[in-house]
Amino acid sequence: MPADENDLETLNQEITKLYEAGKYQDAIVLAERAVEIVTRERGPEDRDTATLLDSLALLYQAIGDYAKAEPLFRQALRIRQKVLGKVHPDTAASLNDLGALYVAMGDYAKAEPLFRQALRIRQKVLGKEHPDTAVTLNNLGSLYQAKGDFATAEPFLVEALRVIQKVLGKENPYTATALNNLATLYVYMAKYVKAEPLLLEALRIRKKVLGDEHPDTAASLSNLAGLYKAIGDYAKAEPLFLQALQIRKKVLGEEHPDTASRGRGQLRQSRAPVSASTPNQRESPGS
Repeated sequence: MPADENDLETLNQEITKLYEAGKYQDAIVLAERAVEIVTRERGPEDRDTATLLDSLALLYQAIGDYAKAEPLFRQALRIRQKVLGKVHPDTAASLNDLGALYVAMGDYAKAEPLFRQALRIRQKVLGKEHPDTAVTLNNLGSLYQAKGDFATAEPFLVEALRVIQKVLGKENPYTATALNNLATLYVYMAKYVKAEPLLLEALRIRKKVLGDEHPDTAASLSNLAGLYKAIGDYAKAEPLFLQALQIRKKVLGEEHPDTASRGRGQLRQSRAPVSASTPNQRESPGS
C-alpha cells in the first residue's frame, strides 16, 4: 500500500468510521497497518506516528486489552512531548487518553494528575469553551464520581455538558455522553428526578445518531435500567438490562469487560471516545 499523505488520511478516516461503528477488531487491523506505514516512511518519532500509536492504543482499550494499550499510550505521549512540546494540544490529548485508561483500570491515583495537567494545557491553549477542554472537565468529574466524591464531581460534569451543548449542539453523540455521565452521577446521589430525563434524552440521541446496536446505546439502556432498579421499578429495569447485555454480547463479545462485568446491571460511564475536536472520555482513533 502506498504511504503518501492521502493514503494515511484515508486510513485514518476508515479507522475512525470502524471505531464509531463499534467494529473494533476490523479497526485494529487497519490501525496496525497504518502504524507500520508511518513508522517506516516517517520514522519512529514523527508526529503522525504518535497519532497512530494513540489510535491503536484506544482500540486496544476499547476491546478491554489494557496491557497492550498502556505502552502505546505512553509511547505516543513521549513522542509528542519531545516533538511538539509539553504545552501542546496533542500532548494534552495523550495525557487525557492515558488518564482515561487508568480510570478504566481503576488506578485513580495515576489518572488524576494526568487529567489536571491536560486541563491546564487545554484551558491555556484552546480556551475554556473548547470541546477538548470539556473532554477533560468530563473526565475529572467522572474520576471524582468513581472515587465517591460526588460534590466535587458535579460542577465538572455540569460545566462539561454546558460547553458541549453550546459548541456541538443538542443532538450530537458526545452531548449524549455528557448527559449520560451527569445523569449517572445523579443516580449515585439518589437524585432520581434529575437523572431520568437526562438518561432518556441520551438514549434517544444515541439511538438516532449511532443506531440501536451500538455499545453506547447499550450503555444508555444499562444506565436507565440502573435508575429503575434503584427506585424499585424492576419491571422496567429487567428488559433494559437484558437488551443492553444482548447488544454487548453481539458487538463486543462474551469476554469483553463490559459484557462480563457490567452487562448484568451495573451503572457505567460511557466508553465512547472522541476526536481531537469532539468531547467524550477519550480521544478518537484516526484523529
